[in-house]
Amino acid sequence: MVSRSVLIAGCGDLGIALGLRLRASGSDVSGLRRRPEALPAGFLRIAADLGDPGSLEVLRGQRFGHVVLTGAPGGFEESAYRRVYVDGVRNLLGVLEGEPGVLMVGSTGVYHQEDGSWVDEDSPTEPRGFSGRALLEGEAWLRELAGARASVLRLGGIYGPGRQRLLSDVRAGRGCPPEPARFTNRIHRDDAAAILEFLLRRQAAGEALHACYLGVDCEPAPMWEVRHWIAGQLGVTLDDSLAPSDARGGNKRCSNRRLLAAGYRFIYPDYRAGYGALLAAS
Repeated sequence: MVSRSVLIAGCGDLGIALGLRLRASGSDVSGLRRRPEALPAGFLRIAADLGDPGSLEVLRGQRFGHVVLTGAPGGFEESAYRRVYVDGVRNLLGVLEGEPGVLMVGSTGVYHQEDGSWVDEDSPTEPRGFSGRALLEGEAWLRELAGARASVLRLGGIYGPGRQRLLSDVRAGRGCPPEPARFTNRIHRDDAAAILEFLLRRQAAGEALHACYLGVDCEPAPMWEVRHWIAGQLGVTLDDSLAPSDARGGNKRCSNRRLLAAGYRFIYPDYRAGYGALLAAS
């Protein structure tokens, strides 16, 4: 069983999904965010900002069995990324007492590969952009401050309820060029939350976690293929000249073998299952 006392810091959409799963299994969940009134009933609401060390003094004297950092930057600027992934990690772990298990949500954006090659947790990470560099620096601070008590879940592109930009693009008829192929690595929001719960349970059972895991589904796929599959389900014709491939997402294929070997079983193992469920619910 996961510890009865879990702090979810930066508790947005993903943190709420995780917290609801933990609440259902009997854990007490504290959600930390700047505006905690948005948290569901049953969460202990903590008003604080990961980027503001003074606001985190509210945690002084409190002890948690587990801490999960699910903060996300408010925009695509270097200052926003550093505030969450660098300053936020240092500020939070600097004020916490005891030795809780710590999980941090990171990103596959730390990988620089753009040739469609496969990457895993042991692949080189030499990000060229500020976002990947901030993420890596945050991971380094996590290891420095929490050591073997910590693990990072590097998530691919999250989609799911409330995250339907791609579906909106397809409904509007926006495709992308088939060549050169650009692979996308995705994860449904519900699987992302379930993976975090899975890792927390292993940690609570005394099992040593790896330093990081890749949180992606079982089938990296070219963005052109994903868009056109969705279009087929909707009966929409796409114009592949309207929108280019998402260059920010890179072009690599991420392997989830470490998660599978640990025993995790996906709710939505590929984009067809995930987007099919979204379309059925819409």
